[in-house]
Amino acid sequence: MSENTVVSLQQIENYRFDNRFAAGGHQLQTDEPAPLGSDSGPSPTQLLTAAVANCLSASLLFASRKFHIDFEPLSCEASALVDRNERNRLRVLRIDVSLRAGKQVGAAANLERLLGSFEDFCTVSQSVGQGIPIHVTVLDADGTVLKQPVV
Repeated sequence: MSENTVVSLQQIENYRFDNRFAAGGHQLQTDEPAPLGSDSGPSPTQLLTAAVANCLSASLLFASRKFHIDFEPLSCEASALVDRNERNRLRVLRIDVSLRAGKQVGAAANLERLLGSFEDFCTVSQSVGQGIPIHVTVLDADGTVLKQPVV
């Protein structure tokens, strides 16, 4: 399956842009944080982080349903480390993602298989991860670590 995702941007004012997504007709305003912009919408870094987190969440949800392990309601928190590189340019150096099951799943059959495979089906994280390290942690409902990044 091949897919062509199209997004059109139109400057509104300063660093604020109207983003229109061809498929579905969705619309979103983005902006840079102060002092560059006015922080009136998510920044490109926040969108990148959200895209990685959302795709991993969807992949874990899909795999959990396939393996009949009830992770719902699934929650996720993601953060991007932004710092200067060797050329003093701001770059996303790492993205950390923590996925948390809404129920106790630690004793479920096939859990190890699920945890070992779900990331591989995430289009966004597998693509972004070719250039930015992504560290994924999966937690049980009580906070017990079920999967942690190999660093």
